This record gives sequence, C-alpha cells and structure tokens, in this order.
Amino acid sequence: MATVSLAGPKEITIRGILLGIIITLIFTAAQVYLGLKVGLTFATSIPAAVISMALLSAFKDATIQENNIVQTIASAAGTLASVIFVLPGLLMIGWWANVPFWPTFGACAIGGVLGVMYTVPLRRALVSQSDLPYPEGVAAAEVLKVGTSSRSGAAEGKAGLRAVIWGSVASAVFAAFAGAKLMAADVAVYFRTGQGATGIGASSSLALIGAGHLMGITVGIAMLVGLAIAWGVLVPMLTTWNPNPALSAADLALGVWKKDVRLIGAGAIGFAAIVTLAGLAKPVLGGLQSAMAAARHAKTAGAVIDRKEQDIPIFIVGLVTLIMMVPAGWLLATFLQGGVLASVSVTLVAIGVGYILVAGIFAAAVCGYMAGLIGSSNSPVSGIAILTILGASLSVGMAGRHMMGPEVAHALIAFALFVTTVVLAVAVIGNDNLQDLKTGQLVGATPWKQQVGLLIGVAAGSAVVPPVLELLNRANGFAGAPNLQAISSTPLAAPQATLISTLAKGVIGNDLPWNLLGYGAIIGLILVLINFALKKSSNNKYSLPPLGVGLAIYLPSTVTLPVVVGAFAGFFFERAVSKRTWGEPAKRMGVLIMSGFIVGESLFNVALAGLIVSTGTGEPLAIANGLSETQLMLVATILGATIVASLYRWAASNAKRVHV
Repeated sequence: MATVSLAGPKEITIRGILLGIIITLIFTAAQVYLGLKVGLTFATSIPAAVISMALLSAFKDATIQENNIVQTIASAAGTLASVIFVLPGLLMIGWWANVPFWPTFGACAIGGVLGVMYTVPLRRALVSQSDLPYPEGVAAAEVLKVGTSSRSGAAEGKAGLRAVIWGSVASAVFAAFAGAKLMAADVAVYFRTGQGATGIGASSSLALIGAGHLMGITVGIAMLVGLAIAWGVLVPMLTTWNPNPALSAADLALGVWKKDVRLIGAGAIGFAAIVTLAGLAKPVLGGLQSAMAAARHAKTAGAVIDRKEQDIPIFIVGLVTLIMMVPAGWLLATFLQGGVLASVSVTLVAIGVGYILVAGIFAAAVCGYMAGLIGSSNSPVSGIAILTILGASLSVGMAGRHMMGPEVAHALIAFALFVTTVVLAVAVIGNDNLQDLKTGQLVGATPWKQQVGLLIGVAAGSAVVPPVLELLNRANGFAGAPNLQAISSTPLAAPQATLISTLAKGVIGNDLPWNLLGYGAIIGLILVLINFALKKSSNNKYSLPPLGVGLAIYLPSTVTLPVVVGAFAGFFFERAVSKRTWGEPAKRMGVLIMSGFIVGESLFNVALAGLIVSTGTGEPLAIANGLSETQLMLVATILGATIVASLYRWAASNAKRVHV
C-alpha cells in the first residue's frame, strides 16, 4: 500500500476560494461578451495571479501556493466561456428564444468536470515528465515567483494591479466613446477591383489590441497572412468571377466573404486540426501508459508519493467520470423530451453520452497537449469545435435518417449543437488543467489541490455563463437569429457559433458546400507544408501556425486586423525594452495592461447590455453630433493610438520605479 506525504504549505483557504470565485465571475462575464462579439477569448491566469498577490499581500501568512490556487480557480473563466462558440447556435436556429439556466449550467458544469478528470492521468507524461514549453503556464509561474519573492516583487505586484485597473478604465472609456457615437465603432474602407471588390476594416476595440499583444508576434504574422489570403486574393477573385454592379463595394465584398470565403477558412482550420490530432496520437497514448504505470508502481512498491506528485486518485477519477455520465444522459434526455425525436430519444441519448465520453477524451488530450506546445490562448479550440460538430452531426443524423423531415432535421441540428457544447467544455477545461498544473509544478503546488480548485472555478463559471448570455440575447441578440426580443439594432456577430450552426445544418440537411471546405483543406495542406519547412529550416526558431492563418481567413477583418496591430505593437514594445535592466518587469506590466483592455471593454459592454434592457432603448448613451463618418473614424484612430502609446510609456516608467 502506498503511503502519502501530507505536509505542505498553505494552499486551499476560504479567502483564496472566495477571491478566486469573485475573479472568475467577473472574468467569465467579460469573456462571454468578447467571444460573442469577435469569436476570441483570452487566458486569465496572469491577471488573476497579479490581482490575487496584490490583495492577499495584506495577509502575512499568504503563500505563493495560495495565490496559485486563486489563479487556478479564476483560469476557468478564460476557458469555460469558450462554450459560447457553440451555444448561441441554438438561438440562431430558433430552437431557443431565451437561454435556459439549468440546461446551460449543466452542459458547462458536466463538461468542465469531465475536462478535469480526463486530463488528470496525463499530468505526469505531459507536464512533470515532458519538455513541452507551456509558455503561458511558465509565464504565470514567473509572475507568481516575482510577486511573492521580495519587497520589490510585492511592489511590482501592486503596480501590476494598477496596470490592470488602468487598462480596464482606459478601454471602458474608449468603448463608452463608441457607445456615445462620438467615434466610429469600425474603421473600414472598401473599393472596387475592376469588376470585383475588396477592402479592409478594423473594429475600434482596445480589447482586440490587447488580445493581439497577448497572442504574440508569431500568431500576429500568421493572421496577417490569413488577412492577405482572404482579402487580397480570395475576395477580389471571387467577386470578379461573380460581379454585381448593383451592389456597393462593401456589400459585394462582405457578401462573398460571408457566403464563400469564411467556409474556405473553416476548411483550412479543420484540416490543420486533423493534422494536429494525427501528430498527437503517440504522446497522448504515452501519457496514459505512464500514468497507469506510475499508479501500479505506487500500489505495488509501497512508494511514498511526494506531495508535489499527488493527483486526485485514479480510482476517484474513473468513478467520477462514470457518475457524470448519469447527469449527462439525464440532461440530453430532458433536451429531447416532448419533441419530435421522442421515439428515438433512447438511441440519441446513448449516442450523445458515448460521444461525450469518447470524443471528450480526445479533445481534452489534444487541447491539453497544444496548451503545452503553444499556450492555452492559442490552442486549436476552433478546429476542435469544427471536428466535433461534424462528428456529432453525422452520428445523430444517422440515428434520425429514417424519419427525416424539416422538423426532425431542426431537432437533430439542435441536439448535435447541445452535445458539441458539452464536448467543447471538456476540451477547454482539459486544456486549462494541464496549463495550470505546469504553473503549479514550478511553484511547488499540490496537483490534487489545484484540480479541486479548478472544479470550484468550473462551478462558478458555469453559474455565470447563462445569465450573461441571456442578458446579451435580450439586449443585442445574435446575427442570423430571429432576435424576437432584441432591443438593440446591432446584433452580436457570434462568428464561431454562426459557423458551427452552419456546419450542423449542412451535414444533417445534406447540403453542406463540401467544395468550399475542400478548397480550404487544400490551403490548409499548403500551410502545413510551409510551416513544416519553415520550422525545419530555422531549427524551430520560426513558424507559421496554420490554425492562425485559417482563423484569420474565417474571422471578419474587423476582428483580425486589430489583433494583428496589437501583436506588432507588443512586439515592438517588448523589443524596445528587452535590453533594459527593467525590461522583464516592463513586459509583464504590458501584459497586464493588455489584459485590462480586454476586461474593461467587455465588462463595460455587459453593463451597457444591462442598461439597454432596463431602459428599453437600443442606444441609451448616444449623443447627437455633426461629425461625418470619416471624422468619427479619425477620432477612433487617434484616440486609440494615443491610449495605447501612453499606457506603454506608463508601463515602462513604472517598471523602472519598481525595479530600483
């Protein structure tokens, strides 16, 4: 029988849990809005760690491990909110008019718990015995070490909290200018290219600038390539082949992009994700074998398990996994209850539960490995969602094929979307669990306590996703949805959910434009080959992530271009300070300001949605002014550039101060 070493530092505390839950609630609300508007989310570990250190520094007995638990709980916000990449599809197809609390909570919570369980056995192989870099996990650990190791570290922690606050306030004010119609919400130009048309646009969003900074220059360059392919090649080419002189340049270019180009982008993302899956088979199987071998060795050899190697026991992992299949089955059965699929509900529930069990394991393992390779923010969630909905649609479609009709097809699409929501929750939390465990390994944390902390974060995040989603549904609604209750005339784009619901309808309705997806797959193949050659010739120094390129083809340019600008701005800022003695603190301060950009703008817009609903007015902050569209675009550009440059300077000057 294995004996267990129990002694250790203070980790899970009531104050830490409460602080982690509060941060999770705030960040989840921000992430839900950001994901619905632009189709991107961001990692919350570093800003959560800084906030925790600044606040817990008031307690003399606070430890680095306690701060680590806070960021572990809060990290669930950045990942669990990714379920909104799928869930709004149920509103878009008209299956739901409102977002019900318990089915939404259940899908998030069940998927989140399974995401933790599925990745516990992979920790030894993919974290403690792996040479995967885990860039975001290592960065979070460095922030924790610096902030708790010395007096200057404590000073940097407090300055870091101010950086998050300043970034949040600045981006909220910037968003308020757009809400008040004192500047343009988008800066865009479209023009004719002979018989065709193209253009480029950028959303007036500091949150997207911040996301670009956090993603880094490699992803920024990949997205720039994707922009060039989409708007420099595909849009002008396809509009030339299908001219329509009656339409404006903007309507012609955007129409072709929505109808054709974004599906080509989806094909590129899907192909890149399949290549990723194929390459992960060996390390994932190796991880499972290593975990089982370690468990057998501990049991037979009577070994003492070091505190830093204690996971949730494998027996409990297996038991919880099996137990979670019961509420999963009940949730799926309730979803089908009383509908046109009642006669095949037992078969569909069995398919759904089996799919969650099997596809969830693969999705969690792939995303977890990718978190180790390129960071959780860059993990291929979009590709996983595409492959998952294709698999789910094919599976449930076969079960209902014999009774197919318009109502049956509609119900099957809805069921496939709901099953995919659960699997995506599994994937993103599995992704996050391994990232957090790497941080924990570097700061001397106890793995099972982190795993419990993440389960707490899953519960908190699952509780806030439904009400925020419903608030935004009532205030703005979603593009393509009936929007029967939406007050504002500017629906949220929800680009990821739009794609996922389109794919589900295409597979089940048997009218998916496979030719467009095939063209995208060819582009994806070319990108994979270029990336392979680039990495090999540069000895892994340079790369061109195919998923980043595909995402930029698929997402609107108004989303992608600000991300590219943010990536390049961050690169030049970090290069400018890198040779200074205070360069590293300045880089960390820059990351926190950019995190604040995301939080501030997103929370402002959630609050604005509340104001829209409470007043019944679509534009409650609008102020009449005589500025032209060009002048409003100029205001947005100058104000945004001024804020970004000023706060970069602030980051540098504060880094000098705390470094002394």
